Amino acid sequence: MKSATPKVLHSICGRSLVGHVLAAARELEPENLVVVVGHAREKVGAHLAELDPTVRTAVQAEQNGTGHAVRMGLEELGGTVDGTVVVVCGDTPLLTGATLRALAATHTADGNAVTVLTAEVPDATGYGRIVRESASGAVTAIVEHKDAGDSQRAIREINSGVFAFDGQLLADALGKVRTDNSQGEEYLTDVLGILREAGHRVGASVAGDHREIAGINNRVQLSEARRTLNDRLLTDAMLAGVTVIDPATTWVDVTVTFEQDSLIHPGTQLLGATHLAEGAEVGPNSRLKDTTVGAGARVDNTVADGAEVGPQATVGPYAYLRPGTRLGLKSKVGTYVETKNAIIGEGTKVPHLSYVGDATIGEYSNIGAASVFVNYDGQHKHHSTVGSHCRTGCDNMFVAPVTIGDGAYTAAGSVITKDVPPGSLAVARGQQRNIEGWVARKRPGSAAAKAAEGASQQAESES
Repeated sequence: MKSATPKVLHSICGRSLVGHVLAAARELEPENLVVVVGHAREKVGAHLAELDPTVRTAVQAEQNGTGHAVRMGLEELGGTVDGTVVVVCGDTPLLTGATLRALAATHTADGNAVTVLTAEVPDATGYGRIVRESASGAVTAIVEHKDAGDSQRAIREINSGVFAFDGQLLADALGKVRTDNSQGEEYLTDVLGILREAGHRVGASVAGDHREIAGINNRVQLSEARRTLNDRLLTDAMLAGVTVIDPATTWVDVTVTFEQDSLIHPGTQLLGATHLAEGAEVGPNSRLKDTTVGAGARVDNTVADGAEVGPQATVGPYAYLRPGTRLGLKSKVGTYVETKNAIIGEGTKVPHLSYVGDATIGEYSNIGAASVFVNYDGQHKHHSTVGSHCRTGCDNMFVAPVTIGDGAYTAAGSVITKDVPPGSLAVARGQQRNIEGWVARKRPGSAAAKAAEGASQQAESES
């Protein structure tokens, strides 16, 4: 990956690669879930503890092959396991729980000692080939690409690296795996030959979509997997009643949820725990993270993080909703408005060019353009409150902590530093003074002076 980040911790669609695999494995409701860690195990282990504290880890101190890795996993469980052991790879984020369930079901139904998940691929280069018995179709061997002959390399059915084993037989066979191969490693695939030679049945379960088994080894493959998974998520959303105008420019995380008749315009990213309620409309060119958009609300050209947009509210264009923003029913946050830790009540409007930080605004109030809630004194944040049915003038500064009572007005250009009683008009600005002839004296010959002179002459001629 050419990265300081371990491969399995690279993410697509809101989860790490290993996080996607764990989510699929959890759908089997396993009695034990063990992740074998080796390279960068401190980082990977910390991520796993945060992701799923019930996951157990086994350390493969030296990377001596896939068979050795599985042996380390079994040792974490006491060396042997009764029942079925499913082995998956940590870099296959497109693998689904449904495919794993089908693998486990086939394994049980056919009474196999081992069942390998396979797939037919357009190009099998680099993959282990599935060699079958011509008469019965049973799997006789898996031959790694580097060890395969020309006829074997022509086979397009490949090993996914995902298996279901009889736990007791697996433990016994791993003890017989040799290292006389080109890499000097313990191949897990050799277990199939060992079990078959002992008279046990080896079967296969073919994945319906070969892309599910694709492993990630570089950032090109990471990008391709991201596109495939994103298309899958958007397809599911559209089939559930969501309109996606342009899937090619719309990106969503696996944790995003929708209700029917929500609508997504082009250039939109929906991330984290974002939820669109029925009839919500988002975009174009919006990025929402951990944000709830209420029924019938409209969010246009907006960045939102940890916000709650109430039903039928309107946001944008070019708004920024920061964490702690809560917009009430039919409220409005308009063009070039930024909010943070702000509660804006039902029907209240902050139409344009304003910053509302650490504030509570009641119902059906209007905040004038170019207003700023001055919440930071250099060391601490302070809270301001504006009541219901207030009308604040343009270019107001509300120096927190300050309270504007219900029904109060503030004059344009005011710097409000004291509480305003309900129903009052607050005026906090200097008196205007006009100095006649200043331009002619201080800027003689300038364009402004010539314009002023012309206006004076025009006024004299009209009088």
